[in-house]
Amino acid sequence: MDRRWIRASDIGDYLYCQRSWWYRLRGARSTNTAELALGTAQHAHHGRGLRAISWVRLIAIGLILLALLMVWMELAS
Repeated sequence: MDRRWIRASDIGDYLYCQRSWWYRLRGARSTNTAELALGTAQHAHHGRGLRAISWVRLIAIGLILLALLMVWMELAS
C-alpha cells in the first residue's frame, strides 16, 4: 500500500493549475527557468523593501514617542 501524504501546497498547486501539478508529480522540469529565476529575484527584492519599510515605521514611532516625552518633560518643569 502506497501511503503518500497530500500537503496543503499540493492542493494549492492543483487548484492553481492541474496540468502543472500533474507534470511536477511526474518529475518534469519547467522550461521557463529564466522567468522563474527573475520572479524569485523580484520577490526577494520586494521582501527587502517591505523589511526596510517596517524598520522606518519603527524608527518613526520611536521618534514620535521621544518627542512626546520631551514635550511632557518640558511641560512638567
